[in-house]
Amino acid sequence: MQGIFITMEGPDGAGKTTQIELLKDYLNKKGYDVLITRDPGGNAVSEAIREVILNKDFTEMGYMTELLLYAAARAQLVKENIKPALSAGKAVIADRFVDSSAVYQGIGRGLGIDTVYKVNEFALQGILPDMTFLMDLDAEVGIARKKNQAELDRMEQESLDFHKKVVEGYRSLAEMNPDRIVKVDAALPKEAIHDIITSYIEKWLARP
Repeated sequence: MQGIFITMEGPDGAGKTTQIELLKDYLNKKGYDVLITRDPGGNAVSEAIREVILNKDFTEMGYMTELLLYAAARAQLVKENIKPALSAGKAVIADRFVDSSAVYQGIGRGLGIDTVYKVNEFALQGILPDMTFLMDLDAEVGIARKKNQAELDRMEQESLDFHKKVVEGYRSLAEMNPDRIVKVDAALPKEAIHDIITSYIEKWLARP
């Protein structure tokens, strides 16, 4: 069985976790051994870097430092988790990947999308998602959801204007990558969202 790499993207509070769990069950029924991971995170090294990135006390962190830390965590995730899983024919579902850096650091921080992908070229080792599902949700709704769920981390505490840039950045990225990124209305019922996602995966699996 050929490995498949799927990423779930979207602003904070868009419901990615719910869809990842539903997708795992679906792919299990298709016969896949499924690895669920997150970016940044997924292993001891990357989780330690995640703690630094999201620490709300580190308000002085520079934007380039932030970008490089994300890339470092991603490099370890690819090396230790994603590449071995794909080589073994597993399905990998990642909660965020390089597209998150493109919008959060590239657009939100103003570093530029090209800069983000250039920096991450070394981290990715040639690995890109087969499919990316963008859970599209207005920033105001997403942040309101997060505030009702838990204490906000350093990135979640950013201004509403920042999160609006992120949302618009995701939408622009989807327009630039129509063959890979599928934009899904995150305000739909979870079952409807799942049906949309699996319909695209069915097409991918049925390709020649």
